[in-house]
Amino acid sequence: MKSINVNQVINESKLNRFHINILLYGLIILLFDGFDLVVYGAVVPVLMKEWSLTAIEAGAIGSYALFGMMLGATIFGSLADKIGRKKVILICVILFSLFTALIGFASTPKIFGLFRFIAGLGLGGVMPNIIALMTEYSPKEKRGLLVTTMSSGYAIGGVASAAISIGLISNLGWQSVFFIGAIPLLLLPLLYKYLPESPSYYMRNDKNEEMGKILEKINPDYMYQSTNIYHIEVSKENKTSVLELFRKKRALSTIMFWMNAFMTLLILYGLNTWLPKLMVNAGYPLGSSLMFLLTLNFGAIIGSIFGGWLSDRWNPKKVLVIYYIISCLSLILLGFKPGSFLLYVLLAFAGATTIGAQIVANAYVSQYYSMYIRSTGVGWSLGIGRLGAVLGPTLGGILLSLNLSFQINFLIFAIPGILAALAILLVQEKYSDLSTFKSTDNKNSVEETVVEANK
Repeated sequence: MKSINVNQVINESKLNRFHINILLYGLIILLFDGFDLVVYGAVVPVLMKEWSLTAIEAGAIGSYALFGMMLGATIFGSLADKIGRKKVILICVILFSLFTALIGFASTPKIFGLFRFIAGLGLGGVMPNIIALMTEYSPKEKRGLLVTTMSSGYAIGGVASAAISIGLISNLGWQSVFFIGAIPLLLLPLLYKYLPESPSYYMRNDKNEEMGKILEKINPDYMYQSTNIYHIEVSKENKTSVLELFRKKRALSTIMFWMNAFMTLLILYGLNTWLPKLMVNAGYPLGSSLMFLLTLNFGAIIGSIFGGWLSDRWNPKKVLVIYYIISCLSLILLGFKPGSFLLYVLLAFAGATTIGAQIVANAYVSQYYSMYIRSTGVGWSLGIGRLGAVLGPTLGGILLSLNLSFQINFLIFAIPGILAALAILLVQEKYSDLSTFKSTDNKNSVEETVVEANK
């Protein structure tokens, strides 16, 4: 009978097909997560004209999905820590895919908003769980890069929604872009077959054989034996209550994560919803305005992947503060209506350091909390942050109705970035349960553990 340290085997594993599978499935899921959300910003100018909506009304409709995401993140994040991430991910994919497609049949703003809200439940619930799953199975030396690369699927979805909308809306109507949201339903059999459950789920439910088979895929040198006993290096407590986020001197850091998410998502959703309309009001044609939205999200892809790579080699806290400083400067300079080339450069930087910062922050949060409360931690951070996401489109609508100058609009969107940076600075890494940001000295290497287990 041998004791196998699951964390140690995973942390010191080498990147292989098992990790890539989780990365690709997670990336595809988050791609449609991003597509389903950002697409509203592409269709809002058309909806305002077709349904005679005011800017405030359109902003409110845009917030319905975000209310759903707020509830979905908190409910499904906590639920997954109890019943397993895989089950919750499948439920969430069904919700957001089905109801995004149904939006294409909406004939009134009320029905449109209702379907957006229900889709939002799934959109909000899937992100913290797929992030937590990728975090738990990633080799430690590549954890930040893998999580942010997967999370860049959100930004890729934003690029796809802008690019596809340019052609589809003018030729087939705004409804057509929402029908694309049903595609993830086709992936359900593959997700059911290939996605693993969380290691903490296997441990809680005494599924030693399932855990052993997973470790065989993670480390080809390991061979499952029925006499092996598995354990996970976490705190002795294995409670999944949200109250655990505030214990062991984590209260300040938890609140700061929430504040950071609130401010970042306010900027992110405000821009994704209203950037095309702001540009149209500034004299740019709709086609060009959608290209600006595309550029914003393309920058986010580069920013998130680079931020993850840099976080693995440096400290994610410092990476985030630098990102927020660049984001504020980019948004302020955008308000001065620079020339075409500089305008696109600034939009790319703004996307890289706002959307990209949120993706890096998600990875940061997922590594801060222990495995048993990881989905709860990420879910509540994103859930409270969705209040900022709700406020973003509404704030943008109010700003447009006030007819403020182009420069003032962007200046107002830059201010939350300063507060987001301050929140990250106040996070206390020394109270992280997993000691993710400290060097760890293990007496036995993975190779020794595997050899001992296979004797």
